Amino acid sequence: MKAYKTDSVLTEEQIKKLESVRIEYQKIIKSFTKNQIKEILDRFTVNFTYESNAIEGNSLTLKDVTLILGENVVPKNKDLREIYETRNTREAHELLFKNKVKINLKDIINIHSILVKDTGVQLGFKKLPNYLVMGNLKTTPPEKVEEEMNKLISWYKFNKNEIHPLKLASEFHARFESIHPFDDGNGRTGRILLNTILLEQNYPPLIIKKTTRIAYFSSLEAFDKGYKDKLERFLLNKIKDTFEKFFKVYVRYL
Repeated sequence: MKAYKTDSVLTEEQIKKLESVRIEYQKIIKSFTKNQIKEILDRFTVNFTYESNAIEGNSLTLKDVTLILGENVVPKNKDLREIYETRNTREAHELLFKNKVKINLKDIINIHSILVKDTGVQLGFKKLPNYLVMGNLKTTPPEKVEEEMNKLISWYKFNKNEIHPLKLASEFHARFESIHPFDDGNGRTGRILLNTILLEQNYPPLIIKKTTRIAYFSSLEAFDKGYKDKLERFLLNKIKDTFEKFFKVYVRYL
C-alpha cells in the first residue's frame, strides 16, 4: 500500500483486492501438479484464443477452436487463415507461459511473426499507414514506428518498478495499439503483451471477451484522448473477472 498512490480507479480497496488476486493466483499455481498446470493453461489458451481472435472478426466458434487446439482436428468449410490464426496463438502462448516472452523489440517482433505465420500478413513493421478499428484514430506513420516502439520500451523499463502493474499494463497496451506497428495482427499481439506484463508482475493473465469489444475499443479511444482511467477500470475488471470465473472455477473441480 505504501508503494503506490491511490486514485479514483486504484483506491485502497481496489489495490487490496488486486493484491489478494495476485497472492491467491500464485498459491493456486504453486499447489498444482505439472499436469494440472498444463491442463488449466491449455484451457486458458483455448478461451483466450477464441475471444481474442473473435474481437478481430475471426468467425470460428469456441467448439471449432477447441477441436483445432485440443484434438488437432480441422473443422470443414472454414477459412484457412482463421485456422492458422488459431494454431499460431497456441504457439505464442507456449512461449508466454514458459516465460520466454519479454518486453523488448526482438520478442515483440517475434510474437507478431508467430501470430501471423502462414496468413499472408507482412512480417516486420508496417510499410504503409493503418488505422485503429472502430474509431478511425490515426496511428504512428511507418517511418516513425521503430523510434516510437523504442521509446515505449524505454518507458516500460523505466516505470516497471515505479508504478502499479495495472497502470503499467494499461498504458503500455494503449500506447502500443496507438502506434499500431504492424500491418495486421496488432490487437492480438497487443493482448499477448498485456498478459506478458501481468505475468511478469505475478498477476493472472486476463481474457477480453468479444462481448465487451465495444467497451474495449471505447476505452482505447478514450485513452488516446487523454482519459486513462476508463481503460484502467476496464482492465481492472477483466483481471478480477478472469480470475474469479476461470481460475477459481477450475479449482472447484479438482
